[in-house]
Amino acid sequence: MQMTRETLVADLATGAPATIRVFQKHRIDFCCGGKIPLAEAAAQHGLDADALLSDLEAATVEPTEAGDWQDAPLADLIGHIQRRYHEHLRAELPRLSAMMDKVVSRHGERLPETLLPLQSTFEALKQELLEHMSKEDMVLFPAIKEAEAHKGAGGKPWAWIDAPVEVMEAEHDAAGAALATIRDLTHDYTPPQDACPTFRGLYHGLWQLEADMHMHVHLENNILFPRALAAFA
Repeated sequence: MQMTRETLVADLATGAPATIRVFQKHRIDFCCGGKIPLAEAAAQHGLDADALLSDLEAATVEPTEAGDWQDAPLADLIGHIQRRYHEHLRAELPRLSAMMDKVVSRHGERLPETLLPLQSTFEALKQELLEHMSKEDMVLFPAIKEAEAHKGAGGKPWAWIDAPVEVMEAEHDAAGAALATIRDLTHDYTPPQDACPTFRGLYHGLWQLEADMHMHVHLENNILFPRALAAFA
């Protein structure tokens, strides 16, 4: 696709998935906060817009694992989201929670201004994500798959999908804000120099959680939901 300084970040991530790793490298939000021009995103992060554009163009000629979901059946995209992100999160969140408990129990008194709010923010995020995924898996995703399977057959109207999609997007925004708080509290996931392996593993896991969530939300906000709303309006 053609890229210019005025192309929206989210449109680049959607139309050219290979660009996502460049956005991740520069910590540019391409999901919830991606509805801004490339030049504006570059300015926000102190980057040269032309240099960033060159990096993005170069990325598109290299192989990518992001995949192109613009034309795939919605059921296939939903299956990918559930296998790659939902199943992974349901295993990863308890693991990170256990590591958090261990780190706080050993270092909480020494670093209360960091670890106590970090634990509180993470635990709230964990609960919100588990409830969020349950609503998607039990209500919204089955409805989208059913609508796709019976498209053109008449019958039940699907305009009601607008409301749950709006709720899911608002919850994505809230999760993004929590992840931003976690990044700030951990100083960009930089553990103390004397941190033990569990401490370092926790910060690495939180960093990976943020990276995965950005891709997860991108697939839903920028591809799945717009395609579903357009198809079943």
